[in-house]
Amino acid sequence: MFVDQVKVYVKAGDGGNGLVAFRREIYVPMGGPAGGDGGNGGDVVFEVDEGLNTLMDFRYQKHFKAPRGENGMSKGKHGRNSEPLVLPVPPGTTVRDDATGEVIADLVEHKQRAVIAKGGRGGRGNIRFANPSNPAPEIAEKGEPGVERDIQIELKLIADVGLVGFPSVGKSTLLSVVSAARPKIADYHFTTLSPNLGVVDTADQRGFVLADLPGLIEGAHEGVGLGYQFLRHVERTRVILHVLDMAGTEGRDPYEDFVTINKELEQYDPSILERPQIIVANKMDLPDAKDMLDIFKEQLEEDYPIYPISTVTQEGIRDLLFAVANKLDEIPKNYQPIEDQDERVVYRFEKEEKAFEITRDPDGAFVLTGERIEKLFKMTDFSRDESVQRFSRQMRGMGVDDALRKRGAKDGDTVRLLDYEFEFME
Repeated sequence: MFVDQVKVYVKAGDGGNGLVAFRREIYVPMGGPAGGDGGNGGDVVFEVDEGLNTLMDFRYQKHFKAPRGENGMSKGKHGRNSEPLVLPVPPGTTVRDDATGEVIADLVEHKQRAVIAKGGRGGRGNIRFANPSNPAPEIAEKGEPGVERDIQIELKLIADVGLVGFPSVGKSTLLSVVSAARPKIADYHFTTLSPNLGVVDTADQRGFVLADLPGLIEGAHEGVGLGYQFLRHVERTRVILHVLDMAGTEGRDPYEDFVTINKELEQYDPSILERPQIIVANKMDLPDAKDMLDIFKEQLEEDYPIYPISTVTQEGIRDLLFAVANKLDEIPKNYQPIEDQDERVVYRFEKEEKAFEITRDPDGAFVLTGERIEKLFKMTDFSRDESVQRFSRQMRGMGVDDALRKRGAKDGDTVRLLDYEFEFME
């Protein structure tokens, strides 16, 4: 089964907790704090595997979670960092954040990697908090939570040449003739329900990848037929083969078909029409095809290369393949290899999110929300008084107390943060 678009949930590993510990060994008179740091959580990483051509592995498993870091240990020992969770994806995979639509990664090269969710930092042990004023602190951090997000994974096949055209014009038959691919061929519309790839070898040993895309019809860019679902696969092709039924076996006019399909491609992505397009006049073995071709050439306003062929008699196919190979030799691939990409760092201004926000629940309680304050809360060990006092100082430094007073909070009012409640005290 061909799967080219899925939505999954990924969760990077949380950092390991720091430890509160002290050295109490013989012959060590000034033992002091000895709690080690926790290890870092594992990242969720996507890696390109050129042997894959579908997102089938993500169809039935929708949740992926990396392991958390190891907790800190006594004698200042650092917890073990967790290994990343590496998930193989096919070339041409684009990953977007489902909430924002932001592109996280565009993976095209074999073995190319991208971190989709970053693992949390390990919490610091009490050895990190020792200072002259507090030489024996009982403070340790919990591990930082790993990033979690819903993502949209989309596959755009990396093919050199794409076959476009109305249903039943002979695209699948052409692919089966010029390559070892065996797409389904039948005498009805929408026989092809998913893109098919075939490797074509010309007589002079110049090979290229040819993609047979499901038939487009008018309104495809708006979701009519199967076109919208698979139009994305045209985006990475370098040359477009526009296949036409020049015999008009279904009563359609070849020129009107040509105009309609190009209009659909333009409305989906105008840049597609900037790529070289070769017209394949198919079914030339049928009556009236030659006369229709002459009329088509007179109606054609722009100068496109036209190659009359017959997939039944295989007439003209050799010349077509040489023409496609020659055109591919003239134009570069439409994506840069990793090693050739510009490595300059581009800094963009991003408005800093508020550290916290205050809202009211129907029962009058004040509710604190915000990524920064929630992360701070999750990394605090509330079983130790010194950690609680440190969290209070951090909240005061962020301006939470003043903000609550401005919102009308009084002594004894309830303040909620995540699933916990506090009492506001003046």
